[in-house]
Amino acid sequence: MTNNQSHTAVIALGGNALSPAGEHSTIADQFAHTRASLGAIVDLALDGWDICLVHGNGPQVGDELVRNELARAEVAPLPLGVLVAATAGWIGYMIQQSLENALRRAGSDREVATVITQIRVAPDDPALTAPTKFIGHAIPDERVPDLRERTVAVERDARGRWRRVVGSPTPLAVHEISVIQRLVQSGIIVVACGGGGAPIYHDGARGWEGLDAVVDKDLAAAVLARDLGASLLMILTDVEGVFLDYGTPRQRLLDTLTLAEAQRLDAAGAFGAGSMAPKVRAAANFVRHTGGRAIITELARGREAVRGAAGTTIIAENA
Repeated sequence: MTNNQSHTAVIALGGNALSPAGEHSTIADQFAHTRASLGAIVDLALDGWDICLVHGNGPQVGDELVRNELARAEVAPLPLGVLVAATAGWIGYMIQQSLENALRRAGSDREVATVITQIRVAPDDPALTAPTKFIGHAIPDERVPDLRERTVAVERDARGRWRRVVGSPTPLAVHEISVIQRLVQSGIIVVACGGGGAPIYHDGARGWEGLDAVVDKDLAAAVLARDLGASLLMILTDVEGVFLDYGTPRQRLLDTLTLAEAQRLDAAGAFGAGSMAPKVRAAANFVRHTGGRAIITELARGREAVRGAAGTTIIAENA
C-alpha cells in the first residue's frame, strides 16, 4: 500500500445503505446491511488506496429522535448535535467491526478506526434560522400542536407527511483534520464525518460550541477530501450513476461530466433538488477546489467505477 496523499480516496456511504428506505431495521439487520455494503471498500483497500470513509445517518438519527420523544417524560431529551455524534459512534462501531472482519477474510492486516468528527460552520449561516432539511419519521397529526408549542419546527414534506425540519449549514472545515490525516497517512482506514459530523462554531468566551443542526454528509465528505488532499471522492448511492431524464423512457447515464457541464446541468434543474443534485454539487465542489476526480455510482460497482467502467465521473475538463 501507499502513504502518498495522491492515492487517497474519500468514500461517502449513504445511511440508507445500512438501513434501507421503508425498512424498520433492527441492529441485527443493520449489521447485515453493513457487511453487505463494504465489498467495494475492501477492494479499494486491497488495491492499495489510503481510505477515509464517511457515512450518512438519516434513518438512524430519525430513530433516535423517536426514542427521545417516547422517553421525554422519564429522561431529558438529547439535543440534535449530540444525537449526530452518538449515531456516528455506533454506526462507526458497526463499520469498524464489519470492515475489519472483511479485511481479515481477504488476507489484509489493514486497521480501521473511527474518529467522532466536528464540522466547523458559520454561526450566522442563514440555514440555521430557516430550517428546511427534513429529518426523522412521519409525525401523527395529533402530535403536531404539542411539538410546535415546544418550538419544534415541523412542516409537511413532499408526500404530505408532518416531519421535523432543521437547519443544515454549509460545512467550512473538519475540526479534527490533522488527526484524520495522520491516521490515513499511516495506512489506517478511517471512518470520519459520520452523519456529516456534529456542527460547531467558535464562541469568543466559551470556545467551541455545538449547534442543533445537521450537515449534509456528501458536502462534508467533499470538504474532508479537499482538506486531505485526496485525489478521489467517491459517493456511493443506490443508482448506477447520474442520469438525465431519470425515471422516464428517455433516461440516459452520463458516464463523464466536466465541471462546467455539471454546473450547467445543475443550474438548469436537471438532477432533482432532493435526490441527485446535492451529490453532484458535492462532487463538483471537490473537483473545483482540487482538480481531482469525483465518482458517483452504486454501492456494488465502486471498484469498476474507479477504473472507469461504471458510474459517473466528474472531472475538471476534457483531456
